[in-house]
This record gives sequence, structure tokens and C-alpha cells, in this order.
Amino acid sequence: MENRRAKPGRVQVDIQSSFEMVDLVQVVFESLSSQVGFDADSSHWMSVAIRESVTNAVRHGNKLDPTKRVIICFEYREPEFTVMVEDEGEGFNPEAVPDPLAEENLLRASGRGIFFMKNFMDEVSYRFEPNRGMRVTMMKRVNGAGPSR
Repeated sequence: MENRRAKPGRVQVDIQSSFEMVDLVQVVFESLSSQVGFDADSSHWMSVAIRESVTNAVRHGNKLDPTKRVIICFEYREPEFTVMVEDEGEGFNPEAVPDPLAEENLLRASGRGIFFMKNFMDEVSYRFEPNRGMRVTMMKRVNGAGPSR
């Protein structure tokens, strides 16, 4: 059977800061995920990480301001699938985010987004650019291409 994995490429989605737009990003990712060759399990957990990242950009980065944008870029360069989520907010220090596994945080309803991103993706990095916003970059290797979760 012929390998029908996607060719290298890039898709960019530009949304307003509203939770209703998160579903659009989800649909785009699901389509790309199957084209690239992720199995259902990997795709599901990546979807959780991406959803958390976009939700954080809308809520915490852009403070639900519908005039601010969130740009999501999906890029595939075999064997890596990279997702960049950029908001127009003031940035944050990822090291200052409370540990969701600490006893005092176990019952909190929120605060697990960064934890999910780090655990469901192979690499996660953060970059703040003044007058531009925060960029979260997440990378996942396609099945069978080196260390993967």
C-alpha cells in the first residue's frame, strides 16, 4: 500500500479573541492531523494541547478582547508537526505558573493548560515580543520518528 502522508506545508488561521473560534481551530487541526499521519490517540492528546493553548491566548493573553487577534500556524516538515499560537497580549512567565500537581492546586478547576501542552507535545517553548505578543510553539514528531509520548 502506498504511503499517503502529507507533503511539507503550512496553514495559518487568524481568529478574533472569542471562545467560539476555538472550534474552528480544532476542525482545521483534525483535518491536518489525519493528512500528516498521526494515529487517533496522538491526535486526541495533541488536540487537547492545542485547544488549551488557543484558549489561554484568548482568555489570558488577549483578555477576551474581540478586537485582538490570535494567529495559529500549523507547519509540517517531516518528521515534525509544529503549532504556533500567537496572541497580542502582555505575555507571561511560564515558570511563575503554579504547579497543577501541587497539593493545594489538585482540586482547582483551571491551571492545567501548560501542563497538558508539555505532556502531550514533544517540545514546547514560549517567546514574548514587546508590542507584538506571546508566542507558544509546540512540536510533535510524527509516529515512529524519534522520541514521542
